[in-house]
Amino acid sequence: MTGLASAFRTLGALAVAGLFAVTAAVPSVAVPSARATPEPKAPKEFVALSSVDRTIIQEMRYTTEHNFVGEPIDGYRQPLCILTRPAAEALHRAQVKLLARGYSLKVYDCYRPQRAVDHFVRWAKDLDDERMKKEFYPLVEKSRLFADGYIAEKSGHSRGSTVDLTIVKLPAEPTRPYVPGEPLVECYAPRAERFPDNSVDMGTGFDCFDTLSHTDDGRIQGAQRANRQLLRSTLAEQGFVNLPEEWWHFTFKPEPFPSTFFDFLVARRSVAGH
Repeated sequence: MTGLASAFRTLGALAVAGLFAVTAAVPSVAVPSARATPEPKAPKEFVALSSVDRTIIQEMRYTTEHNFVGEPIDGYRQPLCILTRPAAEALHRAQVKLLARGYSLKVYDCYRPQRAVDHFVRWAKDLDDERMKKEFYPLVEKSRLFADGYIAEKSGHSRGSTVDLTIVKLPAEPTRPYVPGEPLVECYAPRAERFPDNSVDMGTGFDCFDTLSHTDDGRIQGAQRANRQLLRSTLAEQGFVNLPEEWWHFTFKPEPFPSTFFDFLVARRSVAGH
């Protein structure tokens, strides 16, 4: 038995030695310790518009495929209008005035992340992608979008006090959903022919890349001109300045962040607790 026990001890020692040898031969694998960088939150000066005024209609186009690119835009996680608090409170004051006259504001876009602007720039450089041309830029060559000022590498929207909006006559009928691939109609076509919008008739649709979108274009007359003037005068009383090339584009002055371009997501968590 003594010899047998000795043999077992010898075999055990050899097995352990072999195990150590195999372990030593296997290269060590580094375990990654870095974590994904968390998304930044909005500064405390930003709020969801709905927390200031729940009556303003929100139709956030860039979360959908119904825009000049034809797909949801980077950085828009939820259909939510985010603005600096002074801009949101000024919109509330304008809304009170309009409600008394039987109208409501409707926003199409508010704060816009820099990554969304970068998405626009990439799209504009891809001259082969013209899936939405017939509606949004029927008379403009895509190669001219930068030169003509329709697309830029920075946007005032990213500073948080610029908003794209219109007026809706109350009671508001809902705008029907856009169906990807449906036939497109020029954005400057008569209201009954272009894509339906519950907005009053402004002469063109939102984001129409055409000189007819210039707020004071002389070809816009009658009720269309009166509607543009109502929007501009109502917002001007509250400190908003219109961009002359776009009847829908307004910036609250003075801006809390006149030279900062933010890139936090359009999402409720970006302004949670504000």
